[in-house]
Amino acid sequence: MNYWLVKSEPGCWSWTDHVQKGVEPWNGVRNFQAAKYMKAMEVGDLAFFYHSQKEKAVVGVLEVVTTAYPDPSDESGRFVCVDFKALHPLKHPVSLKQIKDDPRLADMALVKQARLSVLPVAPDAWELINALGGL
Repeated sequence: MNYWLVKSEPGCWSWTDHVQKGVEPWNGVRNFQAAKYMKAMEVGDLAFFYHSQKEKAVVGVLEVVTTAYPDPSDESGRFVCVDFKALHPLKHPVSLKQIKDDPRLADMALVKQARLSVLPVAPDAWELINALGGL
């Protein structure tokens, strides 16, 4: 199993929005590196749902329920999307500040490649963020 982190601006698409829909495509990604990560996702992989912008925190856990397929919102046909199912929220959101302040997470892609909207998460970082989030 692989672990990921996907970012969304809560004003556009929030954790609450995803929970209400249950399963929904993660579309609109227009960065080639982020798209490469999406193409590597497999059914059953897990992902953190991260609220970007003002909140800047991991707030929930998603499960990949489809492999990558052409993003219907991309007229060029170059980008993909995957479907995610909302699993559960973190009991306590884990802020970007907490992540940056923890030396055990210094190598996390969220810290090193902060602008990407889809990022891999190492298994040890996955466990640590879940623990910080009360899971």
